[in-house]
Amino acid sequence: MILEGHDLTKVFTTNEGDVRAVDGISFSLDSGDFVAMHGASGCGKSTLLLMSGGLLKPDGGSVVIAGEDPYERSPEARAAFRGEHIGFVFQQFHLIPYLDVLDNILVNELASPGEDLGEKAEELLEKFGLGHRKHHVPSRLSVGEQQRVALARALLRDPKLILADEPTGNLDTENSEIILNHLSGFAEAGGAVLMVTHDDRARAAAKRGMELAAGKLV
Repeated sequence: MILEGHDLTKVFTTNEGDVRAVDGISFSLDSGDFVAMHGASGCGKSTLLLMSGGLLKPDGGSVVIAGEDPYERSPEARAAFRGEHIGFVFQQFHLIPYLDVLDNILVNELASPGEDLGEKAEELLEKFGLGHRKHHVPSRLSVGEQQRVALARALLRDPKLILADEPTGNLDTENSEIILNHLSGFAEAGGAVLMVTHDDRARAAAKRGMELAAGKLV
C-alpha cells in the first residue's frame, strides 16, 4: 500500500467555535490508483490532502506512506521523507519567478545538493515538450507550460505518490488533457495519484472517486 489514512481528524478553532474540517476519514491508495477527491468548497478536501502529504499534522488518526508514518519523524526528517516519496502539484504552480525552467525543476536539489539530477531534468523537459523553453523564466511561459514545469518538478525524484490540488483549475481543455494524461501514465506505471478537483474532465480521467461532505467521506 502506498498511502493509508486511518480515522483522520483535523479541528480548527475559529471565532464561531471549533470546526471539524476532517472528521474520521479512512482511505487507502495502492500502486496504480488514480483517485479524484471532490465535494463542495470547504468540505475538507485540501485539508485531507495536506495531511496525506505530511504537511499538516492530524489531530487524530494516522497517515502511513510507503509503510511509514511521516509524523513520527522530526520536521527536518519529514521534509526529506516527502522529497523522497511524494510529488506535489498545485493549482498556482509555485514556480520561482527569477529561476529559469530547468532550475525550477531542480530547485529542491539546488537548495540541498545531492545526486546530480540534471540529466533526469533534461529528460523530463523533453517528455513535457519544454526542451526549447529550459532557459526561459516562468513569466515567458503560457499557463499550461507552467503547470507542465510544476508536474516535471514533482516527478524529478521518481516519487511513489503524487498529490495534486486542482491541477487543471487554471488550464484550457488541451492543457488539461496533457496534465491528466501524464497523471494517468504515472499511475499506470505503478505510482498512485490523489487529486482534489472540481473539474468534471479530471474526475472522468481518474479511476475512482472520493466524495467529501462536511469533513466526512460520503
